[in-house]
Amino acid sequence: MHDAVAAVLAWSLAYLLRFNFELPHNFAAELQQTFYWVVPLQLVIFWQFDLYRGIWRYASTADLRRIFLAVLLSAATIPLMFWMLRLNLVIPRSVLIINPLLLILIMGGSRFVYRLWKEQGLYGSLKLQGEPVLVLGAGDAAANLAKDLMASSAWRLVGFLDDDKNKIGRMLHGIRVLGNLESLPERAKRHGVTQVIIAMPSSSHQQRKRAIQLCNDAQVKALTVPSFDDLMSGKIAVSQLRAVELDDLLGRDPVVLDDAGLHGLMAGKVVMVTGAGGSIGSEMCHQVARFSPAKLVLFEASEFALYTIEQQLKLAFPALNIFSLIGDVRDSARVDEVMQHYRPGVMFHAAAYKHVPLMEQHNAWQAIRNNVLGTWTVARAAQQHGVEKFVMISTDKAINPTNVMGASKRLAEMVCQALQPPSPPTPLPKGEGSTRFVMVRFGNVLGSTGSVIPTFRAQIARGGPVTVTHPEITRYFMSIPEAAQLVLQAGLMGQGGEIFVLEMGEPVKIVDLAKDLIQLSGFTEDEIKIEFTGLRPGEKLYEELLADNEDTLPTPHHKLRIAQARQADAAWLEQLLKWVSATVMEDDAVRAALTLWVPEYQPNPHVSIIDATAAQSTSAGTGLSKSSGQA
Repeated sequence: MHDAVAAVLAWSLAYLLRFNFELPHNFAAELQQTFYWVVPLQLVIFWQFDLYRGIWRYASTADLRRIFLAVLLSAATIPLMFWMLRLNLVIPRSVLIINPLLLILIMGGSRFVYRLWKEQGLYGSLKLQGEPVLVLGAGDAAANLAKDLMASSAWRLVGFLDDDKNKIGRMLHGIRVLGNLESLPERAKRHGVTQVIIAMPSSSHQQRKRAIQLCNDAQVKALTVPSFDDLMSGKIAVSQLRAVELDDLLGRDPVVLDDAGLHGLMAGKVVMVTGAGGSIGSEMCHQVARFSPAKLVLFEASEFALYTIEQQLKLAFPALNIFSLIGDVRDSARVDEVMQHYRPGVMFHAAAYKHVPLMEQHNAWQAIRNNVLGTWTVARAAQQHGVEKFVMISTDKAINPTNVMGASKRLAEMVCQALQPPSPPTPLPKGEGSTRFVMVRFGNVLGSTGSVIPTFRAQIARGGPVTVTHPEITRYFMSIPEAAQLVLQAGLMGQGGEIFVLEMGEPVKIVDLAKDLIQLSGFTEDEIKIEFTGLRPGEKLYEELLADNEDTLPTPHHKLRIAQARQADAAWLEQLLKWVSATVMEDDAVRAALTLWVPEYQPNPHVSIIDATAAQSTSAGTGLSKSSGQA
């Protein structure tokens, strides 16, 4: 009804404007006759362009585009209709030009005014209700966020702050860019602002970290919009605000992936992930799913973890063929059955026991069995069943290890190296022996299962204290998605036998991490105390990314380097398998034997160790000697 009235009004005004509002009698009669032809024709065209499926409350440029096209088509059709029907009417040509302009103005303008009225009233920008808030950043994300904030009764946007001098003094959606980021304390005080939103998703990590620090200095609570990757994926909207997390303080710049190469590696192939329910394994599954594998095989020992990742993947990738399999990597019969049935072309081996103190006491032999024997079982099966690429996820704790977990992962690396045949002049055809083994080392990931972050959060929730083992202890950190993406990239680049080392950035003091988390939780160090408890069994004060006798080579990717580590051979592997096949060993015996298998292993002084004579007797019958340990 609105557009019918608009069509009548636009056609009448076109005639009136043509004759300067002094319409001759003969043209007034003609105007009345043409109504019966023009208005129905225009309404039919408008209906065909779906102008009445939209909701005016949410009218947008897409609706304006449809109005423009519909009016343009009607403007072309009207004279064609009069010519085909041979109606004895003389329509001024200027009317045919003025009419569509008026029609677009009336139809589009009324929708715009209605939306403006529904969202905030004609004077919405002057509203005084809601929590006053400043937005840091004045780019696309800030502009999109501003529309949602202005439509909300909970917020009152008072201005933007941005370091771009060309933007200062200008306006976005009627709101002024007040100054640069450094003026935050002054602006917050002047406008009574206690909350600030950081809308800089595409800025570098250093810029975002600076913005967060400015918020802390100004003593205002900082919220932030989702990350650039989340926005690009379409999973999250700009308006989905969240509190600042440690990832924002310690996060790093986005990983640039060779998407074309990764599609070539995985698209249309069967990809298998062991330890699929763990922190890294589950993220690997999400990352792999983006590259359209024919099948994604999830192999996991924990029933609940497997169920959880299966449900997540089904929700996020409904078209993906997912096969969820319970199994232990040490169970050779189960592993062979899975390999035989699904024939994976690419494997990511993430299954491992990784908790350092837990593996150091009472569970040392299980760490060896799972991390070493489990890796050999899966890797050998991959070789026998013609897997093209086998990527093993290792750890920085494998470098000059001081704990059983790190030593076991170093042995797992050497197992894969021993299985890797020398590179032939030409690539081997797919089949047994053609598998290329690639190892990837990285440090701690934020928020992983068993990491320090959940422990700190729980301690803060209880009112403290937050316990830190040592005031000088440092660790390297990266986010779980970044770690998984770099594992994929290393898997693509690896040709067989390489150990890739991820660029981990600068080490972070755990005590600083605790202080940041206390502050982000809204407390001070006076309210939540920090206590030092001493290093735990097997724990290093500093982590390393390369062993003393290792060097690295650069790769085309700036976040990946190749470690040139000590190699192992088939004879060494045979001896190792005899050892790990033993029924059971005590913790002290395991640590003693590890000093022979991994010469760079230096047990933490907090952990007892039997003497070398006992260690030698422990490995009797295996042919193990100090020299063979250095194969």
